[in-house]
Amino acid sequence: MSVTDKLARLGITLPPVAIPAAAYVPYVRTGSLVFLSGHIAKRDGKPWVGQLGLTLTTEEGKAAARSVAIDLLGTLQAAAGSLDNVARIVKVMSLVNSTPTFTEQHLVTNGASELLGELFGEAGAHARSAFGVTQIPLGACVEIELIAELK
Repeated sequence: MSVTDKLARLGITLPPVAIPAAAYVPYVRTGSLVFLSGHIAKRDGKPWVGQLGLTLTTEEGKAAARSVAIDLLGTLQAAAGSLDNVARIVKVMSLVNSTPTFTEQHLVTNGASELLGELFGEAGAHARSAFGVTQIPLGACVEIELIAELK
């Protein structure tokens, strides 16, 4: 089953590429690699604001990370022409807006990683970093960037 078919089965519609909010581009392709700029969590089209360990639970953060993955997939589709042209998800880096005592950034980031695995199978297994940070632009709770290899 193609990635496109899996998205349809899950009822996921990919958004268009977001217009950058500062001096950067949504993605850069070099050779067979595409580097996606960080995407922040959004809910109802607005930044999903909050801090893990203070105003948001791990499960809410995981849902936010999943929503970021959907936005990243929209950008990846634009970069690749089709998600079926993706050979592998190489790396995910996640920034989690969290209190100094919150230690479940890795579990929050699973929201994105699990969706990528479900859609791409073995090709969705990726290297990953998950960091706790004191703030993300616009007060968003999660920001994720991604590197993929194209066919």
